[in-house]
Amino acid sequence: MSDFLLDVQQLSKRFGDRLVVDHISFSVREGQTLGLLGPNGAGKSSTVNMICGLLRADSGQVLLSGQLMGAGANPVKKKLGLVPQDLALYEELSALNNLKLFGALYGLSGKLLQQRCDTVLDLVSLRDRAKDRVQDFSGGMKRRLNIAAAMLHEPALLILDEPTVGVDPQSRNAIFEALEALRNEGHALIYTSHYMEEVERLADHIVMIDHGKLIANESPAALYARLPAQAALELVFDRALSDVQQQALHAISGVIQVEVSESGCQVKLALKQQNEALFVLNALTQIAPLPLHFSTAKTKLEEVFLTLTGRSLRD
Repeated sequence: MSDFLLDVQQLSKRFGDRLVVDHISFSVREGQTLGLLGPNGAGKSSTVNMICGLLRADSGQVLLSGQLMGAGANPVKKKLGLVPQDLALYEELSALNNLKLFGALYGLSGKLLQQRCDTVLDLVSLRDRAKDRVQDFSGGMKRRLNIAAAMLHEPALLILDEPTVGVDPQSRNAIFEALEALRNEGHALIYTSHYMEEVERLADHIVMIDHGKLIANESPAALYARLPAQAALELVFDRALSDVQQQALHAISGVIQVEVSESGCQVKLALKQQNEALFVLNALTQIAPLPLHFSTAKTKLEEVFLTLTGRSLRD
């Protein structure tokens, strides 16, 4: 018996002369939230579609609870829920009737179906709009209802393919809260996105892909450790720092890189560790005037991706 709920082994897919997924492998444990991160066109959706059996792989295989998925009907697929990138809802029906329709396809009926509809509507904060037609919903509300539909049959693994595309900030936050609730209940999640801040918030394991190739398969902590700088200290002064002062910044313990603006008034210091910021600030008082203001920041996944690929996540 496999230790993994999902085991993706050497998946590949070619469209014509283009290899869109190139021998990708990763695994998901029960209760784990995996972020599948990469720029648009990296191969994320193709990978998801092969996992779900919606797209036939040219090579490789997918195991769910130790059983081979493949195409066509397969009882093990009931353990999986998919929230596709494109909305899969009937606009002319109410939210509740959409859920009842999808629930019937999962084999749910009667009191159990109504119970599950109520539960998932609560999960995505749409209980008060249950009888309203979907065509009257905002884009964010439709996205949330899409998630509710995928959760009706209580899947062990929920896969979400770019679920926040085109949604307003309020709905985006509601989606995050719903997914955090699912994670806390022990559901496994795969969350695909090209927004690194979303993956940083949700994921305890991250898979990065670029041009169809797997470039990272690690915990967030392990990814951050790949960078020499773990944090940054940004300062603004009321006057330009002299050349001597700028040179002195390089000698402060813990500082591994110094960037000074053209005006000489703005400085960014890359630090080995975030907890060194206070020491660096104290050392600065011996070198330069007190800054007008300063801020600290942790390393972002954007910087990790840039280091690994040489290009921005949003290129």
